[in-house]
Amino acid sequence: MTSELDRAEHAVEERSVALKKPLGLRDLVLTQIVFIVGSSWVGTAARLGPSHLFFWLLAILLFYIPQAAVVIYLNRLMPLEGGLYQWAKLGFNEFAGFIVAWNLWLFSITVIALGGMFVTTNLSYALGEQAAWMPENKWCVSLISCALVAGLAWITIRGLSLGKWVHNIGGFAMLLAYAGLIILPFVSLARGDLKEYNPLPIAAPTMSIFFCLNIFSKLAVGALSGFEYVAILAGECRAPARNIGRSVLIASPIIALMFILGTSSVLAFVGNNQIDLIGPVPQALRLGLRSFPIAGAVVSVGILMMTVRSISATSIHLAGSSRLPMVAGWDQLLPLWFSRLHRQYKTPINSIIFVGSVTLVFAIGSQLGAGAQEAFQIVDNAANVFYGIAYLVLFAIPVVGVRAVRSSAPAWLRLAAICGFGVSLLAIFFTIFPIVDVRSPFLFAAKIILVTVIANAIGVAIFGLGEKRKRAGLS
Repeated sequence: MTSELDRAEHAVEERSVALKKPLGLRDLVLTQIVFIVGSSWVGTAARLGPSHLFFWLLAILLFYIPQAAVVIYLNRLMPLEGGLYQWAKLGFNEFAGFIVAWNLWLFSITVIALGGMFVTTNLSYALGEQAAWMPENKWCVSLISCALVAGLAWITIRGLSLGKWVHNIGGFAMLLAYAGLIILPFVSLARGDLKEYNPLPIAAPTMSIFFCLNIFSKLAVGALSGFEYVAILAGECRAPARNIGRSVLIASPIIALMFILGTSSVLAFVGNNQIDLIGPVPQALRLGLRSFPIAGAVVSVGILMMTVRSISATSIHLAGSSRLPMVAGWDQLLPLWFSRLHRQYKTPINSIIFVGSVTLVFAIGSQLGAGAQEAFQIVDNAANVFYGIAYLVLFAIPVVGVRAVRSSAPAWLRLAAICGFGVSLLAIFFTIFPIVDVRSPFLFAAKIILVTVIANAIGVAIFGLGEKRKRAGLS
């Protein structure tokens, strides 16, 4: 079986020879930070009040650390272009690989679709009260989404030699924005604007256990997830078996501190006011700096940094989601059309154009018949279902995968994987329950369930067609 695994890996490596390899360790660390640290999750966590620290630590223990350990293990064993697709295919079979890639691809599509909404919200904060109408205006969000996807598609076609600088700039911008957010309460405390501030509060939950578990599942599979995504680009990294794992080890403590201290800052300034789940960081910056003479300019700069991060993260999603159809094309599960590389830039040009087109349909469709906050929650929750399914497979590989893949996994890693599997299952269950007021909770849940079932049925059908195509080619 080991020889079969070696032959399968060798076949993928041969396909990857044509790809350029511009990503080094620094690029991977910044990509991990910009990809994982979103601005919305500190707002979600802030809804837990002072007990947020307990649930952050619980999510780190039961999901974040297991995820990092499993990703490092599988990447060292199979440092291949396609990442989780290859791990599931070689750890189980082609069907598992395709379905996990399909759900990961759908996750990226929905996240890219939200990119326009994030950018619009941040811009409205940067421009001031006169632009407060922008996030609720469907035409405005749709226009910004179109411009965003078109620009990033061009960058993605040019390849990661250019794209990595977009990601690096986003990573630096995110670090600076969060640094400002984290330092601001201490400055306000020294000036007397805040009477007290505890960045690491220890408090028991004051809300229902059901609500707290709902938020906890979102912090785990939503906020503290993403280490495996960079591995999709393993064939375009230098020394991927070593550097991807090292990037996880370097980035993970930085990311955890950004989330925990960022949540405390949001709570310090927003308090009992309604938290903007789309743009909590800009909201907190505006409230925290309102007594400063140059507050408007500083807030606008901070918000623009968050906007740069949103654009960079969307770029990463577009790069990764365009590689998944490419590697499926290598295995003849999709037409080879998806695997065609640009002559100069060696990027999957057809796949990039296809992903960009589908994304725009999702982006515009998510705006129909719902307010901004509700539309955000519907698309975001559907994305969490897709991502949760991918994580179920990820954590199952070192536990019940083929012997050649699981044999070298130590007992503690298998136990960690079981914990991660359980949290992923919990997250999928809670996606049907909204954390904002919606017009119909039943209809909200029905939309998410229907989208998930139909989407995966389509994935199974596409796989079936691919299998028929392969058999016809072999006969």
